[in-house]
Amino acid sequence: MSRKPRLKGRAARLARLFPARPRQAARTPFVLLVVLLLGGGLIGLLVLNSALSEGSFKMDDLQSDTKSLTDEEQALQRDIDSYSAPDALQRRARELGMVPGGDPAFLDPNGTVKGVPSAAAPRSPADTAAVVRPPEAIATLPAFPSTAAGTAPAASPTADAVVPDPAADAPGATPTAATPTTPGR
Repeated sequence: MSRKPRLKGRAARLARLFPARPRQAARTPFVLLVVLLLGGGLIGLLVLNSALSEGSFKMDDLQSDTKSLTDEEQALQRDIDSYSAPDALQRRARELGMVPGGDPAFLDPNGTVKGVPSAAAPRSPADTAAVVRPPEAIATLPAFPSTAAGTAPAASPTADAVVPDPAADAPGATPTAATPTTPGR
């Protein structure tokens, strides 16, 4: 049987501080500590990864929203540019019945007039044919509007045609509804 030699003095005191065989109980808290640290680290990485993924999805959604809003803004800007182009403004002004002005005259700060003013050019029949009127003005118009070429409508009205009341055109007359007529009556 193997016997340990007995130590004396200083060696005996050191031997008591450091036991010869390791104990199971001393290893268990260390293992638990390592397992808890590794488990906590893995859970922390999982939470961090899911937070980053959620942020990535939000960023993708915001980028797609930004792209669609940018496309919409560009489409609206194209509409604004097309409406504010000089030829479009001139066409819309003519549709509203506006005419180009004549020569302007300018006033100096001392009160003198520079230039000779002239009246605006009268509207031609072709301009009046292309006038687009608001819906409230259409109700008071005669039933036979002139066409784009300025020609009169066909000579024979159809069964559902409306003939305007000539008395309504007289000064001081109140507007009345036009009466429908059929040919041959």
